[in-house]
Amino acid sequence: METNPRLVAMSVSFSYLDYLSLESTVRPHRAEAVTLTALLAIIISMFSFGLSKSFLGLLVSRVVCGAFDLGDAVIKTLVMDITDTTNMPKAYSYMPIPLMVGTTVGPLIGGSLSRPADRFPGIFGQSELLKTYPYLLPCSISASFIFITWLVAYICLKEIDPGEVNPAEVQPKPLSLRALLTSKMLSATASYATMGLFQMGFNSVLPVFYATPIELGGLSLDPPRIGALLAASGVTHGMFQLFFYAHLHDRFSARAIHITGVSSGIPMVILFPVTKALARVYGIGMAVWLCVAIQLMLKINLIMCFPCMTLFIRAAAPNRASIRATNGIAQVAVAVARIVGPVSAALVFSYLLQQGHDPWLIYYFLIVIAFLAVGTGLLLPRDPSVWEDPQ
Repeated sequence: METNPRLVAMSVSFSYLDYLSLESTVRPHRAEAVTLTALLAIIISMFSFGLSKSFLGLLVSRVVCGAFDLGDAVIKTLVMDITDTTNMPKAYSYMPIPLMVGTTVGPLIGGSLSRPADRFPGIFGQSELLKTYPYLLPCSISASFIFITWLVAYICLKEIDPGEVNPAEVQPKPLSLRALLTSKMLSATASYATMGLFQMGFNSVLPVFYATPIELGGLSLDPPRIGALLAASGVTHGMFQLFFYAHLHDRFSARAIHITGVSSGIPMVILFPVTKALARVYGIGMAVWLCVAIQLMLKINLIMCFPCMTLFIRAAAPNRASIRATNGIAQVAVAVARIVGPVSAALVFSYLLQQGHDPWLIYYFLIVIAFLAVGTGLLLPRDPSVWEDPQ
């Protein structure tokens, strides 16, 4: 099979309800409706966030956004339906394109356009609306991008029924939930969840570390500079995966790439206290920027884990008809991990601060999670094809 050209169009639509990818819910043409509905909900939540005046309003808008944007389960299912083991690594090289766009443009918009009446008084200084709602402008721009995504999805996204691929063949039937929970499935889900737990924990600490004053253990960077760093990181990660992942997969193995990625989390965490010490002694100089660059480059290895885990999850499905349900279960697990990651990191940080301890002891917490991710990764076979169902 050759890589379907619709992958690029489908990759643009990446915001979905994870649990709706279960076999009992996502059937032919259902994924299109789920995608469009989820994108509209995200647009509403973005405007709601920009117009909120209370913490409760902010919380509700983020809950709505999170509920409809927990992952990319549906798009992965669609890609799984139109690929096989011969071209899936190449197909998933296209997947970082929307993520790269989002992680590049998003931080720049948020960091540069928040409080526009104060930052750009000559342009927005007379706007009472933007004075009252200082985050409405970046939220509105983000919502506009999502609306463009909605239009692309409405025009281009057409779901394929697995039975239409080879209609002459006898199609296997989906299995029950209990039948799906095999040792292969549990191993893949555990690896995916622990990796997601570390990734979200690390991502929640990273901007806090950048923004925290040097005397408290951070780097004292302002929001525009933090946004620029995260944007540059997003471009680098996306381009690397786009151009190199398929070649690395062919030369090494999915398991080797995954173990390398989660193992990189250990030096990534160690670089926090190293960078903190250098900033206190020498200020924000060449040594600090070198550590920041190394840390962000190591993060590339972690990003490369995602397509690897997709291959393992697909291979763990008992048969082709159960791929959607298998992917849905894994996405629910990693969604929970992505919620627990930031929350647990924030709770540990706050607890240490309230008890008068060094709040940056959270690094030990992150390293424990990294070792846990490495341990679960060792349960995976060298190549996902070992798990492939002969059907």
